[in-house]
Amino acid sequence: MQSRQHLGHSAPLGATLRAGGANFSVFSRSAAAIELLLFDREDDPRPSRIVPLDPHANHTYHYWHCFLPDLQPGQIYAYRAQGPFNPAAGHRFDPQKVLLDPYGRCVAVPKGYDRQAARRPGDNAATAMKSVLLDPLAYDWQGDEPLRTSSVRTIIYEMHVRGFTANPNSGLAEPHRGTYRGLIDKIPYLKQLGITAVELLPIFQFDAHDCPAGVVNYWGYQPVSFFSPHRAYSSDPSPLGPVNEFREMVKALHAAGLEVILDVVFNHTSEGDHTGPTLSFRGLDNAAYYILQPDRARYADFSGCGNTLNANHPIVRRMILDSIRYWVQHMHVDGFRFDLASVLARDSAGQPLANPPVLWDLESDPVLAGTKLIAEAWDAAGLYQVGTFVGDSWKEWNGRFRDDARSFFRGDSGALRRFADRLVGSPEIYAHKQREPEQSVNFITCHDGYTLNDLVSYERKHNEANNDNNRDGCNDNLSCNWGVEGPTDDPAIESLRNRLVKNFLAVTMISVGVPMILMGDEVRRTQNGNNNNYCHNDASNWFDWSLLKKHPDVHRFVSLLCARRTLRSVRHEEQRLSLDQLIGRARHVWHGVKLFEPDWGDTSHCIAFTAGPGPEGLAMHIMLNAHDQAHDFALPPAAEYPTWRRWIDTALPSPDDICDWAHAPNWLQQTYRVQAHSLAILFAGSRPS
Repeated sequence: MQSRQHLGHSAPLGATLRAGGANFSVFSRSAAAIELLLFDREDDPRPSRIVPLDPHANHTYHYWHCFLPDLQPGQIYAYRAQGPFNPAAGHRFDPQKVLLDPYGRCVAVPKGYDRQAARRPGDNAATAMKSVLLDPLAYDWQGDEPLRTSSVRTIIYEMHVRGFTANPNSGLAEPHRGTYRGLIDKIPYLKQLGITAVELLPIFQFDAHDCPAGVVNYWGYQPVSFFSPHRAYSSDPSPLGPVNEFREMVKALHAAGLEVILDVVFNHTSEGDHTGPTLSFRGLDNAAYYILQPDRARYADFSGCGNTLNANHPIVRRMILDSIRYWVQHMHVDGFRFDLASVLARDSAGQPLANPPVLWDLESDPVLAGTKLIAEAWDAAGLYQVGTFVGDSWKEWNGRFRDDARSFFRGDSGALRRFADRLVGSPEIYAHKQREPEQSVNFITCHDGYTLNDLVSYERKHNEANNDNNRDGCNDNLSCNWGVEGPTDDPAIESLRNRLVKNFLAVTMISVGVPMILMGDEVRRTQNGNNNNYCHNDASNWFDWSLLKKHPDVHRFVSLLCARRTLRSVRHEEQRLSLDQLIGRARHVWHGVKLFEPDWGDTSHCIAFTAGPGPEGLAMHIMLNAHDQAHDFALPPAAEYPTWRRWIDTALPSPDDICDWAHAPNWLQQTYRVQAHSLAILFAGSRPS
């Protein structure tokens, strides 16, 4: 008979090192029996030890638990669960399948990992992913803490850990390319660029084999563990290498003043639909972890990936909250962008909830106070919540900023009115919520869709390499190739594209909200027209460091934009003014080519805006011309603004396209000619040294 100590405890969930050994606890309401498996190596064909958990002695409520003495960090373990295989009742137990611990802090991946073996009948011990025991407190952070950078000073750089440094022309040693370590090596580049936060595409352990034949799951939106950093991004092959190297990366980024935001996927898992593999959740308690269709044998799919996590089930809800707390407390992460966050607003039947418990849990948890929470406020089943997402502190990806800016600069009819609203923080979307101006995360491009270069170079998607007959990816991208599909040697077209790239970058940075730019847009990275490049671990997805020499003017343009953005006053944030209060109190005037005469008609493609003087004693005059001919814009009178200085004119060649703020030249004329498809910004007043 086991001692009371060896029976273990139901809390905390997962594997927890304690004096003399480790406690294991896993949830399963419907299992008849569970085995804890210990392995010496990740690819062993059978466990070195099997510990049956007694349904009476090692079972409290729906938690199965035990304590094993003398275990050390690095121990590889997993579970097997016995129970009914009755899909019509929502049960899919398979006693032969090796299962990851849902709370496992690290994952071991055998060289021969076989996703298909987790679908076929039979034992898959040799080819299954397994969990690794670790002590989350056994790391010296040397005083590091999350940075809590003010939203008004935040500039987000969305990037892929592997793609940032995988290219041989990155200049890094081969073992460091495409890893957390490689990102550390490139921190000087990020600092010089001027961004303040990196938003990493998914780094939770995912299944790279969850993709069509002939390609690879590169982006990482197929999670298998919500507590484990992805092993393939670590240059350290030791059992705990990914955890240690991820922490080193966070600590180094913080030391450089850069925040770490994770793109997290809590809307589905890599276990897929009813034909998918049994990796963890499905084999432990399928009916609890997933939203099932009424017949219970099939999965509701609000994610577009085959299944939907049952986020507001008490067990799943706790797991999500515990995961986010873990990444903040033990991995020092600064914020999270929630993929398809509207899925988390659905109940167990898939219906939208007015007050989703899991979202309010995240919003109100004291551990997460000050942590950046960003929602992609829509899902794959049509629930679109931009402007209506719950909570008081959630920020939102503003997809309407992206679409309306694209439409305006393409010259679409009726786009100007919408775009003007986006420039000033989208009050028609957000003002009713009494939020701060940084409610809106403004972006033109992200991982999903065209790069900025491709947005101005292609009118049709070119996704043939994805092995889906070019059927995947969005068909309407609001793009324009400006005369030639794809690359061109025509200097006029190339000059126009360069101008448009700078237009998009400029409006992203000057608009009210939190700006986000996509990795490589600052050097016009291309994906050759592929707008769904999720499945290629190759140069089409990697940062091409040679572009720094090809497009130094665009890189310089972004660097100077960032430098000015981070000098903005934080007075309004400290006062916590809502967006409508800020817009209502600020001195601002709309113009057309004539002062005080904006043309809001559907055929209008020109607008100007005078803002200020603001808290810095600064006034700005912004002129945008999406027309195909130049226009002379009248300037506010010299009596009111004694000296205008030219900061930006995207039609001018570098270095005149953007000036160092302290050395911007005076503009003494009463009008300013804005060339076709360009913008110009003048300022008056304060000029920092």
